[in-house]
Amino acid sequence: MTEPTQDLIPDITPGDHEGYMRLALSLATKSPPKPSNYRVGAVMVDATTNEVLATGYTLELPGNTHAEQCCIEKLVLKHAAAAGAQLAEALPDAVALYTTVEPCSRRLSGNTPCVDRILAIGSRIKTVYVGVREPETFVSGNSSRRKLEDAGIEVLVVEGLERDILAVATAGHEI
Repeated sequence: MTEPTQDLIPDITPGDHEGYMRLALSLATKSPPKPSNYRVGAVMVDATTNEVLATGYTLELPGNTHAEQCCIEKLVLKHAAAAGAQLAEALPDAVALYTTVEPCSRRLSGNTPCVDRILAIGSRIKTVYVGVREPETFVSGNSSRRKLEDAGIEVLVVEGLERDILAVATAGHEI
C-alpha cells in the first residue's frame, strides 16, 4: 500500500482534467477483473498546489475496497487521523477528486458508500471530476451526484475517455 511518490506521478499541468483522468484510468487497470465490480481508479489532488495527495483503485486495499475509499484510507493513515472531520482538518482547503466512475451511493456489500465517505470529509473536497456515470449493472439510481451537489460540491464530467473507461471498468464482466 505504498503511495507513489510525486516523482513517479506524471507531470500534469494544473487544470489538465483529462491528464488526471488518464492517471486515474491507468490506476484502474491495476484492479483485478471481476464479474462483481467495476475497475475504478481515483486521484485526490490539492487544487491549489497541484500536488497529488493520494491515489487508489478498486480492491487495492484489503476488503471489498473502492478506489475513492482507498484514497481516503491512505490519507487517514498518512495523517494519523480518523476519517471524516478529523481528516478534513489535515487536508488542504481545496481538494479535487478525479474518479473514472461516479462515486457509488449504495454498496451491496454493506460497506459505507463512497459518496458518504466523501461527504464525511466536509467542505475540503470542492470538486469531483468523473469519467462516466455509474452504469446500472449492480445498483440502479445512483444518487451521488445529487448528494454531492446538495452539499455544495461541484460534480463535473471529463469527456472524451468514456469508451476506454468503460472497457477497463467492465473487464471481467460477462457480455
